[in-house]
Amino acid sequence: MSDTLKPRTLAAFALAATLGACGGGSNPLDNPPAIENAPGSGGQKLSFAYFQRCIYPIFLKELPIHQGNVSSINTCAGSGCHDNTNGAGGSFRVVANAAVVDITDPANSADVVRATDMYKNYYSAQGAVVLGSPAESRLLTKPLVQGVLHGGGVVFETADDANAKVIAFWISRPVPAGHDEFSPSANNLFTPADPNTGTCNTQ
Repeated sequence: MSDTLKPRTLAAFALAATLGACGGGSNPLDNPPAIENAPGSGGQKLSFAYFQRCIYPIFLKELPIHQGNVSSINTCAGSGCHDNTNGAGGSFRVVANAAVVDITDPANSADVVRATDMYKNYYSAQGAVVLGSPAESRLLTKPLVQGVLHGGGVVFETADDANAKVIAFWISRPVPAGHDEFSPSANNLFTPADPNTGTCNTQ
């Protein structure tokens, strides 16, 4: 190797090592350099009401985290995890103090709701989902550490975890084609079928 090529070669190796450390390498145990979930069929959406009432609270819960032989307690929305301000958890981010939005109030039009922090959370979560397929959705496979690494460790021990079931239920039931994410057609995800008072169905 000539003296003029050595600095360039060393710089190239250094760059490759840096990219590998960020998840952009070819390590088979690493995450892919780019995460691209398949688009949902027919332009469908997931229920905003179910997200707000049933999914968002999971992100705020203090949950047991397991990394190797170390266990701790943390929240998905915590600093250093998926906090919207200084989280290190990739593109999925959570605004932890998002106000609840009453979508049954006529004053809260679709445009009004889409400008809220709660909708930012919904949009970010849906971006980590393959509609209708919980097993392919990183919103669920990451905390389960199923076929993908999760820097936050194991959050749900199994798919039978109560929180995992709620997330899987939401992902597997998109709003009917032709309806938006605020459609009352998704009220059957609650019992009784009321987005303000109903309990979150999981089956």
